[in-house]
Amino acid sequence: MRRIIRFMVRFSAIVVFVALAVLAFDWLKAQIALMESDASARAMTGLIVAVLIAYAVLLAIPFVPGVEIGIALLIIQGAVVAPFVYLATVGGLGLAFMVGQNVSLLWLIGVLRDLRLHRIALWLERIDDVPRDQRLVAMQNNLPAWLEPFVVRYRYATVAIAINTPGNIAIGGGGGIMLVAGLSRLFSTPALLLMIAFATAPVPLVVWLWGSDVLR
Repeated sequence: MRRIIRFMVRFSAIVVFVALAVLAFDWLKAQIALMESDASARAMTGLIVAVLIAYAVLLAIPFVPGVEIGIALLIIQGAVVAPFVYLATVGGLGLAFMVGQNVSLLWLIGVLRDLRLHRIALWLERIDDVPRDQRLVAMQNNLPAWLEPFVVRYRYATVAIAINTPGNIAIGGGGGIMLVAGLSRLFSTPALLLMIAFATAPVPLVVWLWGSDVLR
């Protein structure tokens, strides 16, 4: 019951944060609209760049609803911003993966122990105990037969589906999924970054070609 309550509190906090961010964006747009045309254009460009950078950073953070934020940006700005939202999405998810891929597991285990997150620390210890070139085999031996293809053989496709699933905040959001993928050390960096590029392309491409009305 406590876990459910904690999840609901976190989810509510994120919803409030996104709502306030959208309101703040609308207010800034209204203020920029009062400026002269040249200054307004420069200010709006700077605002959009700042929002996209913030979006990429937020997307890399676990349990942030990246899909929902990206769609909100596409609805607000439409086709003109779609390529930039796409690049920010790829950058944010790639950042989360690279952090997971390169962070020291021993250091992270120590931090998690200090935070009393013992289950996650134990999971990372099990990963760290197995040599990297043997982890796929070890996973195959420990998974149920029906689950093994999804987690091992088709793991790239599974991650692609997971990061595109609405409501994936329940399993960590796009940033959390990519962070865990990096921590597992089971993915090739070039291949996974290419997967991110393809998996996140459809929605921005559709908006770029046909406008934001397709999302309404």
